Amino acid sequence: MSQFWSPIVHTLTPYVPGEQPKVANLIKLNTNENPYPPSPKALEAIAAANNDRLKLYPDPSSDKLKQTLANYHHLTADQVFVGNGSDEVLAHAFQALLKHDKPLLFPDISYSFYPVYCGLYDIDYQLIPLTDTFEINIDDYQQPCGAIIFPNPNAPTGRLLALESVEALLKMHPDTVVLVDEAYIDFGGQSACVLINQYPNLLVTQTLSKSRSLAGIRVGFALGQAHLIEALERVKNSFNSYPIDSLAMPAAIAAFEDQSYFEETCQKIIDSRNHVTATMEALGFNVLPSAANFIFATHATLDAADIVQQLRDEAIIVRYFNKPRINQFLRITIGNDYENNRLCEELTKIVHRSK
Repeated sequence: MSQFWSPIVHTLTPYVPGEQPKVANLIKLNTNENPYPPSPKALEAIAAANNDRLKLYPDPSSDKLKQTLANYHHLTADQVFVGNGSDEVLAHAFQALLKHDKPLLFPDISYSFYPVYCGLYDIDYQLIPLTDTFEINIDDYQQPCGAIIFPNPNAPTGRLLALESVEALLKMHPDTVVLVDEAYIDFGGQSACVLINQYPNLLVTQTLSKSRSLAGIRVGFALGQAHLIEALERVKNSFNSYPIDSLAMPAAIAAFEDQSYFEETCQKIIDSRNHVTATMEALGFNVLPSAANFIFATHATLDAADIVQQLRDEAIIVRYFNKPRINQFLRITIGNDYENNRLCEELTKIVHRSK
């Protein structure tokens, strides 16, 4: 019955998220969720907001949340935009800021939603290859373009572009929007938001899904100078006036007010990442340097797809991208101690069976 579709629907190739299988005792290391629960203060805030006021619409401007985010990042409220997860924020940015006559530039190995947005919004784009060591070389971006976007740390590679290089890129393209997608920045990098007041072409996006353990409530945000935020607000208010609901808003505020819990859980993940990396390297894996809550690894002799299947047979799932250049790599989310230990045990068995 596709004759009822609008013409553009026939041309779309939708984004495919990591699978969410319903398997008993599953160790799920494929979607980069935080292995630790949300801040107790965030859960308390949700419980307190679960009352008869849910019959009313939430604040369409999310003023209190914006002010909380502004205070946290040493900005002003008019430099903050919030949305229903960072994917919605990115979608609005693609429409509002990244669609121009010249092509949008982003890495060839990157967040696979970017080309999906380009297809949806009819945006011309050009893929810029990562180096042989899967790094962003900013010199490769020294060409005419409409805008630039990249994750930092990159996904799925986990590699971090230093703040000095981000700033050099901003200077290289002073009249072009540079969007730095920082979904994983809290696990080992320095946010580019410290550059916002210096560079009118910088937009930074972040999410509460990863380091704040709130993937289930869908809150993301963008930080930039007021003229960029105004463009996002215009698109948002032409699409959905109420993207942040009355439970998500207080939870997000409370999560940012509980700094000690945030720092504790991030450090646990960083320590576990180092441990898993060392264990896998001892088993013959090459693990890329990661500043995220996941690692990207390939084995010297074993086939990646075969490793994925053997792990799945033991109810452990990791992410596998059957794509050029990375079809021998596994992206593995860092779990809690039990999950990480089970992963390492099964990888040890797989490697030993192959000998």
